[in-house]
Amino acid sequence: MDNQFFKNIEKKSGVNMNDVFALANSLQNANFKDEKTVRGIIRKVAQIANKPVSKEMEDKMVKSITKDGSQLDMNAITKMMNKNK
Repeated sequence: MDNQFFKNIEKKSGVNMNDVFALANSLQNANFKDEKTVRGIIRKVAQIANKPVSKEMEDKMVKSITKDGSQLDMNAITKMMNKNK
């Protein structure tokens, strides 16, 4: 992928690609059964996406993710965040 591709994504989304890559790297060895780790990830994703997440929604997301820590269902998390609007 060329650098212009990522610049176009940044321009359209307002999301800094360096933040996305840093987040992706931190997820590689994350323990998704650990509540503290999962809360940190949810907060970081919300910050990068500039989408506030209520305490209630954060709790639901943490419960959903830690229930089966071996699988992170990003589609379910995205749907939950969109419901939070």
